[in-house]
Amino acid sequence: MPPTPADRGPARPASVINDEMRELAARGPWTDAERAEYERLLVEWAAAVRARGAAGAA
Repeated sequence: MPPTPADRGPARPASVINDEMRELAARGPWTDAERAEYERLLVEWAAAVRARGAAGAA
């Protein structure tokens, strides 16, 4: 079975992912590949935020 995002170990900090998202957004109109990259980053960012919240609740 392929690993799920939770199985891959610690996520990158949300702030690092957010910086990448901002850089991509500043480029202007996106290609299909850039839109897909932004969507991937958004999912990764959400996971990092959830992980940070779970770590704070422990």
